[in-house]
Amino acid sequence: MKLISFLLNDIACYGAVQGSKVLNLSPLLGEQAIDLKTLIAKKLVPLAAQTLANNTPDLTLANLHLLPVIPNPNKIICVGLNYHDHVKESGRDFTEKPALFLRVSSSQVGHGQDIVRPPESERLDYEGEIAIVIGEGGRRISQANAWQHIAGYTCYNDGSIRDWQNFTTQWTAGKNFWRTGGFGPWLVTADEIQPGQTMTLSTRLNGQELQRATTDMMIHSIPRQIEYISTFMPLEPGDVIVTGTPGGVGNKRTPQLFMKPGDVVEIEVDAVGILRNTICDELI
Repeated sequence: MKLISFLLNDIACYGAVQGSKVLNLSPLLGEQAIDLKTLIAKKLVPLAAQTLANNTPDLTLANLHLLPVIPNPNKIICVGLNYHDHVKESGRDFTEKPALFLRVSSSQVGHGQDIVRPPESERLDYEGEIAIVIGEGGRRISQANAWQHIAGYTCYNDGSIRDWQNFTTQWTAGKNFWRTGGFGPWLVTADEIQPGQTMTLSTRLNGQELQRATTDMMIHSIPRQIEYISTFMPLEPGDVIVTGTPGGVGNKRTPQLFMKPGDVVEIEVDAVGILRNTICDELI
């Protein structure tokens, strides 16, 4: 099943996608689940599937203002330097443990919404990634049990303001400018993707493919990421883990390639779909 978060008459809703149509689950499930994060936390995804089976979707997906898949995650944990070609192009050393940083929810937009280039920099870079959403929370989750803690998978663009990222050895500033990342278009529930299934990730800018990798090329696998992160912090339903980008980022190309107003960036995961955003300048 594909689940989305969206605005309808300026009200945040969530729903299930069936082809080009959407069933608005918010009024049907009511107080049982006020948003997608709550639906996941209360383990009501099977109820959502049954509700979809019993009702006819009547909203048109193309007409909806999509929000980030989980608009209100408690945590967004990003894994850096998780593909060998990206480690090499970045000129950094391989780390035995995953390199981590955090994003805030205001740094994200949904599918079809504009990624915003701030006036402070023209070095807005793309990073295509696969994101997972935690379904079952926990602490010190073993790799063997990690797959059971995943609610589903989605696409992510870890948009980065490169000069601000590299002002210091800490990446927080460059990774958290307002509305610079993309998150969507939907959550594909874990029952549709087998544990350990090889997925292909690609990034296109204005139709030109700039990144391509498969999940079996990750340095730190998804179960290893879950095990490592949950060792030092409890994971909660709705938490997002962004699993790393492969080589080919614009900052390391010759000549360098950064996103500019009017550009269209697409992140595709074969088992999920396509996250598409257009770039605009921030109006101040």
